[in-house]
Amino acid sequence: MPRVIHFDIPADNPARAVDFYKKVFDWKFDKWPSPTDYWLITTGKGEPGIDGGMLKRASHGRHG
Repeated sequence: MPRVIHFDIPADNPARAVDFYKKVFDWKFDKWPSPTDYWLITTGKGEPGIDGGMLKRASHGRHG
């Protein structure tokens, strides 16, 4: 079975989400140098693991 190699976390408020995941899991975030709001996530410190990314959640359709 293939293994997961990357994950993405959509967030309404990326700054708040980065702060939360840093505090809870001690993850490292690096802003991707592009016009798109995207952060690379490093989940481990020298150990094998699955790294990912975070992006601002896109608004689709109506809410309410």
